Amino acid sequence: MRNFNENTITDAVLERIAGATDPRNKQVSEALVRHLHAFVREVRPTQKEWEYGIDFLTRTGHMCDDKRQEFILLSDALGVSMLVDAINHPVPEGATETTVLGPFFVQASPEKSNGEDISGPMEGDPMLVTGSASTVDGRPLAGAVVDVWHSDDDGYYDVQQLDKIGDLAMRARFHTDQNGRFNFWSIKPAAYPIPHDGTVGDMLEVQGRHRWRPAHVHFMISAPGFEQLVTHVFVAGDQYLDSDVVFGVKDSLIREFVRCPPGRAPDGRMVDSEYFHLNYDFGLKQVASSARAA
Repeated sequence: MRNFNENTITDAVLERIAGATDPRNKQVSEALVRHLHAFVREVRPTQKEWEYGIDFLTRTGHMCDDKRQEFILLSDALGVSMLVDAINHPVPEGATETTVLGPFFVQASPEKSNGEDISGPMEGDPMLVTGSASTVDGRPLAGAVVDVWHSDDDGYYDVQQLDKIGDLAMRARFHTDQNGRFNFWSIKPAAYPIPHDGTVGDMLEVQGRHRWRPAHVHFMISAPGFEQLVTHVFVAGDQYLDSDVVFGVKDSLIREFVRCPPGRAPDGRMVDSEYFHLNYDFGLKQVASSARAA
């Protein structure tokens, strides 16, 4: 077959795919071709626009490394990350709602003990975070792994300023105690614009959108037999809660970061200045095989 035109080329590509032996690969490939061709027919790009699109994706790839993932940022800003999250994480009663991972997660987060201060050299309003991990019916999960990370009070993450601070900060990995609880100190995060010096920033500008995320703390919690929970807790009253650039805010994930006077903090520490206290209790959903076994 040859001499394809606007009306015949889609069927020709689908015919070539028909020999795929894996059913899922075939399904995904066919859907990609149908929707991509339909998109091109709808917008009818000029040759120059098509070349710009290829260049846009190329530049996006060039901005991906071990400290930044521009493709994740692109997925986030287009709402695709939250769509995939919604499809894959239906939440039963008692389980914490999920949200996007974001581009600043670091796999090799430093191990810390409960109660430690993870702010490193960063200055800001002191913040105590207390919380717990449990099953959806309230049974504590001892030994659960709790990864946390957040921005500083200017809205920057550690990996964005390693040349200045020298090492990771405002992130750590904890383990829950026998009662499923954890706690740590840091500094209160601020709202921040997502990185806009790359292709995603270019896209937001032409779409007439702002670049801001409401202030939040990231949590990723894992325990054997349970689905890994990836979520944030957002600062109540933040001006960007209703216009988060990555569409990640859910009402159940908003909490007061309570301003507390100097004195004895809930973890027993004596504090000589005002500080903020965030408490959140997380519920983890069993994986399907574990739920059936139970």
